[in-house]
Amino acid sequence: MKKRIAFALLALIFSELCFAQVYEPTAENLENREWYQDAKFGMFIHWGVYSVLGVHEWVMETKSIDKKTYEKLPAFFNPTEFDAEEWVLLAKSAGMKYITITTKHHDGFAMFDSKLSDWDIMDRTVYKKDVIKQMAEACRKHGLKLFLYYSQLDWHHNDYYPRGDTGKKAGRPDSGNWEDYLDYMNGQLTELLTNYGDVGGIWFDGWWDKKEADWQLRKTYDLIHGLQPQAMIGSNHHQAPNPGEDFQMFERDLPGENKGGYSADAKVGKLPLETAETMAHQWGFSLQDKAYKSSKELIQYLVRAAGYNSNFLLNVGPMPNGKIQPEFIDTLKVVGNWTDKYGSTIYGTRGGPVAAQSWGVTTQKNDKIFVHITDWKTNNFLLPTIDGDIENVTDFQTKQKLKHTTNSYGTLVSLPKDRDYDLPDFVLEVRLK
Repeated sequence: MKKRIAFALLALIFSELCFAQVYEPTAENLENREWYQDAKFGMFIHWGVYSVLGVHEWVMETKSIDKKTYEKLPAFFNPTEFDAEEWVLLAKSAGMKYITITTKHHDGFAMFDSKLSDWDIMDRTVYKKDVIKQMAEACRKHGLKLFLYYSQLDWHHNDYYPRGDTGKKAGRPDSGNWEDYLDYMNGQLTELLTNYGDVGGIWFDGWWDKKEADWQLRKTYDLIHGLQPQAMIGSNHHQAPNPGEDFQMFERDLPGENKGGYSADAKVGKLPLETAETMAHQWGFSLQDKAYKSSKELIQYLVRAAGYNSNFLLNVGPMPNGKIQPEFIDTLKVVGNWTDKYGSTIYGTRGGPVAAQSWGVTTQKNDKIFVHITDWKTNNFLLPTIDGDIENVTDFQTKQKLKHTTNSYGTLVSLPKDRDYDLPDFVLEVRLK
């Protein structure tokens, strides 16, 4: 008996080692990773039939709506004012370089034309148009990359069984075939990766619902990379990256932090990084959610993310009519004005030589270091010691050279006396010799 257990453990370890060694990203994938790290800023879109209720994307779970009752929702979903090009142009004008959109959330409803189920936008709504197809075409037209969110968790599918930590009140039978569900999931991923052109990547969510389940990630990841080698895979599992994943994401947290309570086990790896946050509080459309973040807060979040060597994925939850809330549009216009002026201090950069401080962060591109000061109330600023000799320090906005002296503690910079303390980010450009 002991020998059999030992053999089984060795087999498991060997299998995991093989999984770790098998995946070698292609040249196209590595190139896409580099582009992704340069891009820095993306739009997250949570949209589905749940928007009709105006609560949020978890309403089926939080309100204990059973499957049969929830199936009435799609009949009310008719987003006649949806304009994919309008969304893409809004993202582009805000300085965003890619869009990640929900193709299927935890309610299992597909926002695309799936031939594997009638639980989709084509078969259950009077709208009968493929949202993902429209977004893919608009993104291609305007030069933004499209990433596809896909929920591994499914509260609607009978074969998502045994149940995980959620979806227990959906009224599904206490039986199901897990292997059939995985085949269904892989089938829908195949549809998404063959019917909508090249995509930037797949953004998984929901693994956390059944941490002990055999998700057969290797099979799914190999399928994705086989169909589109450049496609990056990330998973919002709140863990260290798994073999086969190409970027690591953090929900409501900067890499290495755990303020949101999701990232206790998410050790920062060596893959490209991304942090996701919302413009209000909820992800999906919520009529009563008025916790709007200011343009200043969002700009500072974008800046800090870049200083942490991370992308920032900023979420909007469109209304059921297909429009994005006017409050969000107004804020994104202000963010866009900032990226127009200061975008070069984050796009194409990597985290700078000075770790994040209470006053701000640094980013770097070649021999230029950008010092992003988000909280400093005096005219003398001390930049901690960095490697290399400083040739000059300038006010990025006015290009005015600033007086500076370097000693063993760092470089003391005389900031302009008339600078605007209300700016979300005062940027110094430090050029090295």
